[in-house]
Amino acid sequence: MISDQLRSEVQDWIKNDPDTGTAEQLSKWLSEGNELELNRCFNGFLQFGTAGLRGPISPGPSGMNRAVVSRTAAAIASFMKENNLTTVVIGRDARHRSVDFAKDSAEIFAGAGIKTYLFPQEIPTPVLAFAVNKLNANVGIMVTASHNPATDNGYKVYLGASISGVKYRGSQITSPIDREISNLIAKADLSPKRSSKYEVVNEEITSDYISATAKLATTANNLKIVYTALHGVGMKTLVNVFEKAKFSKPILVSEQALPDPNFPTTPFPNPEESGVMDLAIKYAKKHDADLVIANDPDADRCAVAISDESQNWRMLRGDEVGAILGKYLIESGKLTGKSVSNSLVSSTLLSKIAQKHGIRFEETLTGFKWISKVSNLGYGYEEAIGYCVDPEIVNDKDGISAALLIAQLAGELKVKSSSLSDYLQSIGEEFGFHETDQISIRFSDVTEIDNLLSRISNNPPDQLAGLALETIEDLSKAEKMQTTGIRMKYQNNVRVIIRPSGTEPKLKCYIEVVCDTKKEAISLISQIKQALTKVLS
Repeated sequence: MISDQLRSEVQDWIKNDPDTGTAEQLSKWLSEGNELELNRCFNGFLQFGTAGLRGPISPGPSGMNRAVVSRTAAAIASFMKENNLTTVVIGRDARHRSVDFAKDSAEIFAGAGIKTYLFPQEIPTPVLAFAVNKLNANVGIMVTASHNPATDNGYKVYLGASISGVKYRGSQITSPIDREISNLIAKADLSPKRSSKYEVVNEEITSDYISATAKLATTANNLKIVYTALHGVGMKTLVNVFEKAKFSKPILVSEQALPDPNFPTTPFPNPEESGVMDLAIKYAKKHDADLVIANDPDADRCAVAISDESQNWRMLRGDEVGAILGKYLIESGKLTGKSVSNSLVSSTLLSKIAQKHGIRFEETLTGFKWISKVSNLGYGYEEAIGYCVDPEIVNDKDGISAALLIAQLAGELKVKSSSLSDYLQSIGEEFGFHETDQISIRFSDVTEIDNLLSRISNNPPDQLAGLALETIEDLSKAEKMQTTGIRMKYQNNVRVIIRPSGTEPKLKCYIEVVCDTKKEAISLISQIKQALTKVLS
């Protein structure tokens, strides 16, 4: 039985819904007495956090739809006025409803008297981050759900301006701005004024991004590289960057090259998920390729796969690519006087490489919104395959520029009869073999995450694989970087961090071991992972 309160709430929402499709769906459920669907759609307003909005496309306040996006745009317009911000640029990927969400936003910002730029076609997220600085915009909006399933969409917010002493320069918002916008959403006008007086972004902006990124490459490259865009928006831009840099045209995984919001070959279009790279690796074997590169659907992340002499292909972990790019950039001399950074759940290896070369290193909280705020940043990465190789061009993770640099290094090594595998081996011999892995547990009820975390915090395993617990730290009480989670250190340089995911209902456990040989590191991390899986189950 639908309560009077829920019925009234649904009817009020329908009255102000700019989308006849979702309004009709809600009316249908009301007339059918479909309490289950209505409760799902009216389970609180979709939470606005530092990653903006992200959720399933569905009617009502709990999903991604035109009404929710319209209120969010109206709230951001109010936030801009309160802070004397006058310009916004809006981009979108190729997901379901992205065109509508971007257009609604443009009309609402323009209606609020804000100078508004709208990209006319789908673009990679790094191009939007680049455009914020290129156009001198105060705010950037990217309609994307990154590597989430096809059912989802999202809304990412960037700032170009400095606010409360924080220099954003085209990077994602941080607290407390997310809370300020969230409070304004609750008070937002349900039918904000709209205007079609917005400006369409000139094609030149994407060309400028391509030129600036291509300049990062210093030598021509004729490697055979297999590339997949995973049905996302990266292919066209990456191919143009490679061409401009005088690289051979990548061999495209044709089934996944063009944008398709249904992601037909991969339900979870995240290169880190098991099996997602299988098709690309099949291509690599067929074409006897040198390298496999993948972007996630909005192309802000980059995955790399390499092979040994026997054509056994493997995905490099984000920490491996992070160390490779860091060492390469440091040794190129490009980072003299700059800082390098990674998130606290990433490997400790980059900090050791930086220390040896006298480069300043800073560890940050998880997420590029923090890495991009590091003073005088020259390079930053996070283990979730996100890399920022030139913050001057894009002050955020950029899967296209990272792909270009990893391809360049692989080409330089091949000329010397070497490989990325050899490069990793030499890093291990110099700094110890740092092996990382993670366990990820999905929950339907978010409260279960807190319960499991507090259970481990109160009763941590006193030994793992025969190694004794040395220290345990509650990260929510840390002196500097406070975040929900625990960090445990065991004998023999074993580190374990357990924390909830910031973007999905998951608990994540990050493991790092450091050993004298690669074989020992692989064996030890396997034992630790088995022991921890038992603890977490």
